[in-house]
Amino acid sequence: MPHTHEPHEDDLDTVPPPQPVFHIEQALLGALLLEPHRLDDVSGITADSFSTAAHAALYAAISTVPRPDPAEHAKNTTWLDRVLATAREQARGLTAPYLHALVQVCPWPSHAPAYARMVEAEHARRRLQSAAERLVHTVHDVTFPHPVQTVLGEADALAAVVDDIANRFPPRAGVLPRTTAPPPTASAPAEAAEEEQLLLATATAYPSGIEAVRWLLPGDLTLPLHAGLWQCLTTIARRREPVDPVTVLWEAQQRGLLDDGSEPGEVLHMLAEPAGSVEHWGERALQRSLLATAEHTGRRIEAYAGDPANTPFQLVVGARRALADIAAVRARWQQATGAVPSPRLLPASTTRAGPPTTTAAHAARSTRATR
Repeated sequence: MPHTHEPHEDDLDTVPPPQPVFHIEQALLGALLLEPHRLDDVSGITADSFSTAAHAALYAAISTVPRPDPAEHAKNTTWLDRVLATAREQARGLTAPYLHALVQVCPWPSHAPAYARMVEAEHARRRLQSAAERLVHTVHDVTFPHPVQTVLGEADALAAVVDDIANRFPPRAGVLPRTTAPPPTASAPAEAAEEEQLLLATATAYPSGIEAVRWLLPGDLTLPLHAGLWQCLTTIARRREPVDPVTVLWEAQQRGLLDDGSEPGEVLHMLAEPAGSVEHWGERALQRSLLATAEHTGRRIEAYAGDPANTPFQLVVGARRALADIAAVRARWQQATGAVPSPRLLPASTTRAGPPTTTAAHAARSTRATR
């Protein structure tokens, strides 16, 4: 007869087993309960360093209840009772049998400093993971009026966590995380393709505007064809050759951009519908690139911190390398928005007049730019 599972059996199967740090915390707490003077040898952790509320409350109680006389502590449980009563103010589920069990599971009370260092390392990993998660969440939060500034603020907060961990666990040269970083997110906002098309068409119509957006790189555009066409435009302008849809199409063919099946007629049509200014669309593209870079950086660090096999040393090295990507695009954003003066470049030899500057013309471009 087949075995029939009781409901409670299935419930128990869904409870994951405790992580190694849980047992390490038990060993540390047991050592401190057995020999309270070992607290003098413990550094680098606080109650917040523990993975459960019960352990945090118990450590806080051990740290605050006056220590007993060693001889008296060996004879009775008075101090343990006080610790339990104090800890239960924050964690009602704690019991006297659990405290005695902690004492029993501690193999060597003299190893308390080593156990504390392990708890500190695991807490560092959780802190880094939380900071990376906040960065990713901020990227996707559309309620912020100034998304770039908010995201960069979270990136700075993440970098501060990394620096603090580095101070506690100085990184060793060349020790990288073993975890494979996740690939960049392939999806892009729906309006990205249209805005990039407007950027390319406007730059084709007014190539003099290309000189003002040297901070924009092909990799900032979301579609490979658009990135390739932007490289075509900047290359032709740098060579001071004529810029129009036909010359850009020819350059695209020379670079093999049409090998993916793009129709020449569609490319010509796309490049023939300018609107707004190159600077406006370029800044929009750079903002998307910055936010995408921040998201990818956050997910990379999340992946590193989510792998318990990575040491704090590895986490620091990997996180700093990931944060360097944000720093690079951030510098270009500051240049684009005026925080850093942009270099003045030579104009192309075949520049046409820029877009109209009358009030009516600006209003017409704004209407198209926000459609």
